This record gives sequence, C-alpha cells and structure tokens, in this order.
Amino acid sequence: MDPAQLSHGRQRVILTGYRACGKTTVGRLLARRLGWSFLDSDEEIVRRSGHTVAELVAAGGWPAFRALERQLLEELADGHSLVLATGGGAILHSETWNRLRQQALVVWLRADPDVIHQRLALGGPQGQRPSLTGGGLQDEVGTILAEREPLYREGSDCEIDTGRLGAAEAVEHIAALLTTTKALPLGEEHGRQ
Repeated sequence: MDPAQLSHGRQRVILTGYRACGKTTVGRLLARRLGWSFLDSDEEIVRRSGHTVAELVAAGGWPAFRALERQLLEELADGHSLVLATGGGAILHSETWNRLRQQALVVWLRADPDVIHQRLALGGPQGQRPSLTGGGLQDEVGTILAEREPLYREGSDCEIDTGRLGAAEAVEHIAALLTTTKALPLGEEHGRQ
C-alpha cells in the first residue's frame, strides 16, 4: 500500500496483545496484503542473539530479555511501511512504547483467557515459553492478562477479538482502518457479536 493512501500519516502497524492471540499470523498476512515488511520482535531477538527465548531467560532472567526487547523497539521506532508483531510484554516499555506509537496504528489483538489457554495447550512455540509467574499455565494467563489488559487498552488505537474473528477477517479490518478518513476512536473494537 502506498503510504500516500494512508489516513492520518500512519506509516506502520503495531500488533500488541498476549501470546497466542494471533499477532504473528495476522501480521504476516497483513504485511503481504499491504506490500509492507513484517517483523516479529521475539523472532528478531532470537535471530540476533542466536538463542531461544527460553535460553535467554534461563541465562539472564526476564529482565535481560526485556532489555533486548526494548533495544529492538527503539531501533524500530522510525520504521516505515512495517507491520510489527510485538512480544506480549513489549507494552511494559512505556516510554519506548509511546515513541513507537507515533505515526502508527496500534491494534490490540485479544482473546478470552479460555481461548488463549486452549491455543497454548495445543503446543507450538508459544506454549514453550518460560513461565512469567512460576505458576500453572491457566493461572498465569489469568494473572498476566489482569495486569496487562489496562496497558493494552491504553496503549492501542483499537482492539480486535481474534477469538471471534479469523486471521483473514482481522487483516481486512486493519487494512480498512488504515485508509479510513475519520479518526479512530480509542477502544474501538471489532469482532464482538
């Protein structure tokens, strides 16, 4: 998509939300649809470091991983024609997040805790992450969502419920939001029945 067609000077899309909410899947499809670059921040950290997230956390704890994440987000703050799928905790970097949001459409991809738990229980790389709380998966999902949902809501322009919408539908909603001629109301949600 030609940046001249964009509404309100938005030159990148940032996808935020808890893990297993579809950020990478939706991000790849959206980038292809727009003809933009795609970057998953967790995948980029793994690529640059040569270590998995689990290895990085085992070696230096979550604070060491978050430092790498913050550094990457700062590098990407001026990127154009970019769809960025952030790690679930990227929203915790409030100062960096505010800079990253400039000239971007920030979309919170969300799902109900039960949907997230089901997706994580199916396996795959998202279910293999080190625990953030030291508790069981279901308890962790509830605890972390309770802490982060206010941040996701405040740090986003809109939200899309990926528990109700498929990835292709989410992509179409986001593409439409990019070219809308009206300002986006904060908290506008798509996917609720």
